[in-house]
Amino acid sequence: MDLEDFRREYLAPGLHRKDLDASPFRQFESWLKHAIDAGLRDPTAMAVATVDARGRPSQRLVLLKHCDDAGFVFYTNLESRKAREIAGNPRVALLFPWADMERQVRIEGTVERMGAAQALKYFLLRPRASQLAAWASAQSRPLSSRALLEDEFARLKQKFGEGRIPLPSFWGGFRVVPDAFEFWQGRPNRLHDRFSYTLADDGQWRIERLAP
Repeated sequence: MDLEDFRREYLAPGLHRKDLDASPFRQFESWLKHAIDAGLRDPTAMAVATVDARGRPSQRLVLLKHCDDAGFVFYTNLESRKAREIAGNPRVALLFPWADMERQVRIEGTVERMGAAQALKYFLLRPRASQLAAWASAQSRPLSSRALLEDEFARLKQKFGEGRIPLPSFWGGFRVVPDAFEFWQGRPNRLHDRFSYTLADDGQWRIERLAP
């Protein structure tokens, strides 16, 4: 397979400074709405990049569950690899890869833990099977077979019956508080449009065009 021949041209309309919102949060909300309205599959999927104690990066896709001016929220097993790496280094990077719209958004920031009440509120909104799965999976730990995972899921399903499933003590939420954004729009001839938002010391966002 010759991967050097895999390429395509980007033909989307340009991104101009005058069209950008002064707030990166409002700009993100606008692009997210476009992604949802366009019917993209998993428009809220974002890559979360973390770093371990030896400086080795890792990333994975999770689903964005809330965003506002306070930050970007996701939920996970608090004993997972990502959670353990966040505990050691709360600096993370997010990526929204909206390739079908020839767009991507990069976000950098610091993670803070969500309160138990907020985690419970969201946990109760999850489908019952997803609640059981949160209990059944020791996320990121070695698993000798899928059968063991399915057996544990079945055991928990029987244990909890039709009653309320409690919030696991090892499950919760994180909020990424951004201090940098980048909005990327594909353009012809690889002359892409890129704009960064950087949080200044006075609390204002500085917007700059970046070379592609």
